Amino acid sequence: MWFKHLYLYRIHEQQLLSPEQMAVILDEHRAKPLGNADARRLGWAAPAGRLGGGQLIHEIQGHRLISALRQERMLPASVIKEEVDEQLAEIVATEGRKVTRKEKTALKEQVTEALLPRAFVRSQKIDLWWDTERQLIGVNTSSRARAEDVLDLLRESLGSLKVTPLSTQTLPIRAMTTWLKDAGSRPADFQLGDNFELKAKGDDGVVRARQVDLDSDEMQQLLESGRQASKLALSIEGQLSFILHDDLALKSIRFGDALIEEADHADDGDDALARLDTDFILMAGSLRTNVERLVEWLGGETQREPSA
Repeated sequence: MWFKHLYLYRIHEQQLLSPEQMAVILDEHRAKPLGNADARRLGWAAPAGRLGGGQLIHEIQGHRLISALRQERMLPASVIKEEVDEQLAEIVATEGRKVTRKEKTALKEQVTEALLPRAFVRSQKIDLWWDTERQLIGVNTSSRARAEDVLDLLRESLGSLKVTPLSTQTLPIRAMTTWLKDAGSRPADFQLGDNFELKAKGDDGVVRARQVDLDSDEMQQLLESGRQASKLALSIEGQLSFILHDDLALKSIRFGDALIEEADHADDGDDALARLDTDFILMAGSLRTNVERLVEWLGGETQREPSA
């Protein structure tokens, strides 16, 4: 259950319910199988699955783990188009007339409704980490839209949820560009990786590369031309490595070997639920420490007011 990606949000003025109270509320929005006419559905699922007895919340030392299950029927547009085209051709052949745009739209809706029950269902579990002491939420997904969907579900379940994307005084794109330009500006306890993306202000496109020397003359020439770093691989003292994006998202997260070994050597026997708790508390502790360190490198947090 180690997070691979992270979108971070600051919580504002949220009443903290006990795990028991929250579990009851979330249960009203528990994930259910898709109905024949449902294209997609999002609901809460047990982080440990059946092994956890259906428990919707795991809380350890102020850290909460919650999981959402996203179900979506995979119905390619090409399949719908093929069926619609066949029926349109049959109408033209049998009735000898043109089909109006309104009829085509209605036919497409009918075909979609008929094919949905036979479409393959894809399921995706999205984990959410809630640091109740720091009033911080992190969503393990590679998509901002997916993270917002999970927060919308949490807002609907709780009745209200005021959150804003975590933001810093120094924009990540500015800090990353400075770190690439000036080796002396880099924090002492981090290292640059070998993965980056540079954006140009004009229409010169994007430059991406891996396994390159970020302090090379070629890199400096690109930066001097006005390009800015929109993605940059970073490593923090062997504890955590990730690709920092210009919206403060952390992608391709990898935890240090020492932390993984600590989890592997934990005395949890064959208890899968105990193993989940061990992994989660070690991961959450590392994320808390290193997110705070990253925010400090970026000049501290910006105070933002949630929208109504």
